[in-house]
Amino acid sequence: MDIAKDTQEKIAQLQLFEQNLHSFSTQKRTIQSQMLEIENALKELESSQGAIYKIVGTVMFHSEKEKLSKDLKERKEVLDIRIKSFEKQEKAIEEKAKNLQTEVMAELEKHMDKDGRTN
Repeated sequence: MDIAKDTQEKIAQLQLFEQNLHSFSTQKRTIQSQMLEIENALKELESSQGAIYKIVGTVMFHSEKEKLSKDLKERKEVLDIRIKSFEKQEKAIEEKAKNLQTEVMAELEKHMDKDGRTN
C-alpha cells in the first residue's frame, strides 16, 4: 500500500506525541515520588522532638524545625505546580494526538477505498 507523504508525516507526528507522553509520564512519576518523600518527611517532622538535622549532599546540618518545615512545604508547592504543568501538557498532546489519529484513519480509509479494497 502506497501511503501519501502527508499521511506518513502525520503518522510520524503521532509517534512523536506518543514519545512525549511517555516522557511526561516518567517525569511526573519521578516528581510524585519526590512529593511522597516530602510528605513523609513533613509527617516525621511534626512528630519529632529534639534536634533536627537536614542532609545536603553528603553532609548533615543541624536545622530548625520551623525553617525545615517551611522549606519542605515550599518545595512541595513547587513540585505540585510542576505536576499540574505536566498534566496540562499531557492533556494538550493527547487531544492533538486524538485529532491527528482521526485524520490519519480517515485518510487511510480513503486510500483503501480508492484502491478498491474494503475495510
